[in-house]
Amino acid sequence: MSYKSDIEIAREAKKRPIQEIGAKLGIEDEHLLPYGHDKAKVSQDFIDGVQKNKNGKLILVTAINPTPAGEGKTTTTVGLGDGLNRIGKKAAICIREASLGPCFGMKGGAAGGGYAQVVPMEEMNLHFTGDFHAITSAHNLLSAMIDNHIYWGNELEIDERRITWRRVMDMNDRALRDMVVGLGGVPNGFARQTGFDITVASEVMAILCLARNLADLEKRLGDIIVAYTRDRKPIYCRDIGAEGAMTVLLKDAMQPNLVQTLENNPAFVHGGPFANIAHGCNSVIATTTALKLADYVVTEAGFGADLGAEKFMNIKCRKAGLAPDVVVLVATVRAMKMNGGVAKADLDQENVAAVAEGCPNLGRHISNLKAFGVPVVVAINHFVTDTDAEIQAVRDAARAEGAEAIVCKHWAEGSAGTVELAERVAQLADAGAAQFAPLYRDDMGLFEKIKTIATRIYRADDVLADKKIRDQLRQWEDAGFGHLPICMAKTQYSFSTDPNLRGAPTGHSVPIREVRLSAGAGFVVVICGEIMTMPGLPRKPAALEIGLNDMGYVEGLF
Repeated sequence: MSYKSDIEIAREAKKRPIQEIGAKLGIEDEHLLPYGHDKAKVSQDFIDGVQKNKNGKLILVTAINPTPAGEGKTTTTVGLGDGLNRIGKKAAICIREASLGPCFGMKGGAAGGGYAQVVPMEEMNLHFTGDFHAITSAHNLLSAMIDNHIYWGNELEIDERRITWRRVMDMNDRALRDMVVGLGGVPNGFARQTGFDITVASEVMAILCLARNLADLEKRLGDIIVAYTRDRKPIYCRDIGAEGAMTVLLKDAMQPNLVQTLENNPAFVHGGPFANIAHGCNSVIATTTALKLADYVVTEAGFGADLGAEKFMNIKCRKAGLAPDVVVLVATVRAMKMNGGVAKADLDQENVAAVAEGCPNLGRHISNLKAFGVPVVVAINHFVTDTDAEIQAVRDAARAEGAEAIVCKHWAEGSAGTVELAERVAQLADAGAAQFAPLYRDDMGLFEKIKTIATRIYRADDVLADKKIRDQLRQWEDAGFGHLPICMAKTQYSFSTDPNLRGAPTGHSVPIREVRLSAGAGFVVVICGEIMTMPGLPRKPAALEIGLNDMGYVEGLF
């Protein structure tokens, strides 16, 4: 049986004018700033005016560790949002924007799939409303102003060896990870070693996604530490004088983007930090605005629950005063089989034993999530090759951890395929059983916070950090940054730092390669194993298949 592709389905969408979508949430036309007919930004004035509204229920969608078989977290997020609307609830969706890096690199576009998509898909996966370009420009403006300050006399006495602010671009490019700038003699400044990160790893991205308004944004930008003097005194962005101009560049990007699902339900798409190298959540301003406008808000956190959900709980909720009412953990029979040792080419064959062998990965995620005090429901994202026996094996594994597993067919059926999940999620959210608490206290030491995540979430035996890293953490504590949460940068494919170690490994250690202080965003980044903050393109990047056809349509992006 043949199925339409995601892009074919998206192009057949019967989109409504964005003003109609806004009206579903009570957003008047004058508070929508349209980008064409099907997307718009929501004005800050409107957002300020709804702050006294009662909050709706917050539902987090996360997943098991990703595999090449695919899990469908965004598709499930969209399907659940549509399902809640289908059963008569007033619901909105909050997801992240797509980065050009993975679009042209490994995975192609990302806006859901099948009949559970957010549209306009092509624009969302390309330049959208220009938010990422604004973030890249603001970040690199600061970079340019740092080097310019040094060129014109270095009044702040910046130690050129201790400039911590790198440049960014929204594309995978391994050649830019480590480089020397300023070559060519006196007119080009002073030569020094630096490098590029991908835009989604930028502290400016994190700041935009955590700031509550423009004033908060500008303060956080000013708090960025960009360098140190020879006597280790920190140099802030405000010392360079860049925060005002950066805020100007980010003024429009700060406003959340409103689009729609295939079923014409409202979706906020705003911000896009990766979860493996950043904090992996959409913007606080989008989520909190949606909570003031809808009775139920479905949001997602990137990659597996060991990364995105952990950071959602320990960073985003802590910083924004949020508390999820329900967590939906997405899994597939196919992914369980891969965790059980089945090759991708053999996933279509029934193998109940392999499903059972792979389910410890699911079980550990359930256990970890329940430790935050929030009810957990497993959504089995259905594939046509799944058999009843395989599905039952996943149900049994979930039940053993005290969670219910519900089959979802939103990819093929849209909201009709998530009615059971929507009803159960609404029931749990309305019951008010959640007793959310972060994993660690603010007053714990930085290294103790790292160890808590490594031992309680990754189930590692130990954290390996040399004296230089431990000393750096203690110095930050002495400087008043010990209260900050931790943002682990780690492979998304495993609980460990070895991407090939699937399932639920034990007996492993977490090696720390580097730590970075993101004082403006308000967390400490801990870089583990071989993870890179500037990814590279694969041997055969998705870009090889992307182009325009004879009708002028984009091909190969999805």
